[in-house]
Amino acid sequence: MNIPAPYLLMLGETKDPLAIKTARGVHYWRPEKCLGQLRLNDDVPSLGLPEMDIETAVEKGAKTFVLGTANAGGVLAEHWIPMIVDAIERGMHVASGLHQRLSDIPAIAEAAKKTGVSLFDLRHYKEKLDVGNGKKRSGKRLLTIGTDCSVGKMFTTLALEREMQSRNLKATFCATGQTGILVAGKGIAVDAVISDFIAGATEALSPDCPPDEWQLVEGQGSLLNPAFSGVTLGLLHGSQPDALVLCHEANREHIRHMPHMPIPTLQDIIDLSLKLASLTNPNPRFVGMAINTSMLSEEDAKAYLREMETTYGLPATDPVRFGVANIIDNLIDVFEEQVE
Repeated sequence: MNIPAPYLLMLGETKDPLAIKTARGVHYWRPEKCLGQLRLNDDVPSLGLPEMDIETAVEKGAKTFVLGTANAGGVLAEHWIPMIVDAIERGMHVASGLHQRLSDIPAIAEAAKKTGVSLFDLRHYKEKLDVGNGKKRSGKRLLTIGTDCSVGKMFTTLALEREMQSRNLKATFCATGQTGILVAGKGIAVDAVISDFIAGATEALSPDCPPDEWQLVEGQGSLLNPAFSGVTLGLLHGSQPDALVLCHEANREHIRHMPHMPIPTLQDIIDLSLKLASLTNPNPRFVGMAINTSMLSEEDAKAYLREMETTYGLPATDPVRFGVANIIDNLIDVFEEQVE
């Protein structure tokens, strides 16, 4: 899917800042795509974008009405339907990361058919996918691997892209989740792909490319998460990673939402990732560690990162606090002949 920009971000009606994490992610990484915001009441957190209603946004050139919210169950509020239909009738495409399909709501589907606009159900991929084949592709690929869910894999992958592009290196972000798709304007939400096709979907996301280009594949789940290991393995085999970056949250003691399941050791994830990745790439290598240190003071965070570097022999950083320059320095050193 290719989502036309600029966007009008609809932030909903709740005051919970986590509810607008999708819109916040898009605005942080692609502010140039964000024309304005629509809040349904003044209690909703603001992204600092111009406040716009649908009519004004269309007049100013907005192409896609983005439901930038997340809620429990991923169901569209019924009282939003007239607003969405209004956007469609004014010629705007609509994008949603909710589990409920826009195309399953008769009023929305009928309006879209009548006006010829597109409905982007980001969690649902409609095009044909093949199973993975493991054939070697040209170019180079990097995959972010997590010790758990929600440890910063998307943020890290985008930070790597930004740093590489700032050095005039060819780097392309390959989105595998709904927020990443809105950031990139395209991609496949692999956690909604039938399991047999995850590796094939990843191959389609990162096809043959020039020898000096890096495709940076957004990681999902974790190999040792009992709920979401399948999607991680499919990404690992489908991306055929030359390079891997380990993502972790300092001081997280157990798998998210599973207090009975301790966080795996970093070494276990490293060893398992390299062993499994070698099925489709004979020489995968970890080039760095991206660690969420938000629960630590800056001084403690720096000490923690130094300890990680000493223990694992890899550059370690918090991408939010300190950037990812040291990881890219190491990537260039490790792949010097190919990068030059």
